[in-house]
Amino acid sequence: MQSLAPHEEAALERISQPAMLAEVQAWSAVNSGSSNLDGLAKMAELLRDAFALLPGEVELVEPSPVERVRADGAKMTVQHGQHLVLTVRPEAPVQLLFTGHMDTVFAADHPFQDQKWLEDGVLNGPGVADMKGGIAVMLAALSAYEEARSNDPVGYQVLINSDEEVGSASSAALIAKLAKGKTAALTYEPAALPDGTLAGARAGSGNFSIIISGKSAHAGRNPDDGRNALVAAADLALRLKAIHRAGLSVNPAKIDGGGPNNVVPDKAILRVNCRPENTEMQNLFEAELKQNVAAIEAEHDLSAHIHGGFGRPPKPLTPQAEKLFHLVRDCGEALGIDIKWKSTGGVCDGNNIAACGIPVVDTMGVRGGSIHSSDEFMIVDSLAERAQLSALTILRIAQKGEV
Repeated sequence: MQSLAPHEEAALERISQPAMLAEVQAWSAVNSGSSNLDGLAKMAELLRDAFALLPGEVELVEPSPVERVRADGAKMTVQHGQHLVLTVRPEAPVQLLFTGHMDTVFAADHPFQDQKWLEDGVLNGPGVADMKGGIAVMLAALSAYEEARSNDPVGYQVLINSDEEVGSASSAALIAKLAKGKTAALTYEPAALPDGTLAGARAGSGNFSIIISGKSAHAGRNPDDGRNALVAAADLALRLKAIHRAGLSVNPAKIDGGGPNNVVPDKAILRVNCRPENTEMQNLFEAELKQNVAAIEAEHDLSAHIHGGFGRPPKPLTPQAEKLFHLVRDCGEALGIDIKWKSTGGVCDGNNIAACGIPVVDTMGVRGGSIHSSDEFMIVDSLAERAQLSALTILRIAQKGEV
């Protein structure tokens, strides 16, 4: 067990759990659902004020345009909120990346808007674990590091995006830009389990909308003159589900289309989610998708267009990543925290960072559970615990100048 150095102890003592809890409660009181642009704008201003206490430059970056397929097959542009970026000591030879998200899954009209105590030390509220608690952990850890740092070679950037819960399409290019050249990254999703277990390897995630265009006809007078897009979509759904296997989850989730019973439907949109464990499985699905779309075009005598892709590439546990996990584990041991990790089918911005070749631990946030539901909770004692874990990890990377 590696003991704490005096400067490490001094840094960790500066972390104030009551102050962190007050931040989480104030931030949770702001509805910042992914589509609530007013709420996201308010949240961005609160976070800009909070992170302005760190050295460096804080800016709000405009989101990239995002296109979605509507239920009628037409494409539309989806609006997202601004993303917060903090840059500190960009000239330093060792650069780190810290990421989080300000959006939640709870829309402005969702009934889950308020906080309550489930029991002593367990707070229920929208986004308290995922991930306004994580943002508080990040800020406290960086503040403690800044107060303790000497003349070390470390600079960093912070990204808090506004669209993680809907796939980070408007921030994906920004994530890739900020990840470039970084030594390592920490992301502040809640722990994979309430006991603090981290997420190790992650499957990837792809979302696809296949737009099928047939030909309408009267269902009684001349049905055979029509080309039934709904039937073709159902056929394609069954074909794609047959690709499902170990290491490759394929989920046909929804078919939009159809109309009156006496009309052969000429438009249908099949929505599909795919979760590959590795790049080989991702490539397999993409090839099978193209082949099956071509097959239904030929067999049903209509046309189909594939929209979408893999917004979250698979995140394997590479040797570089394992080294960072071991560092976090050793820091946990010095703090008396047992750190473990496990693979998961869930996805986050850690997938995108890892795809840039950067080692990342993406569950450095609070302990809690029941996220994405009205039962979401945060274990308050984990605020200081996880902030200390992050601060110590940063200090030890700074000391070595590497992971």
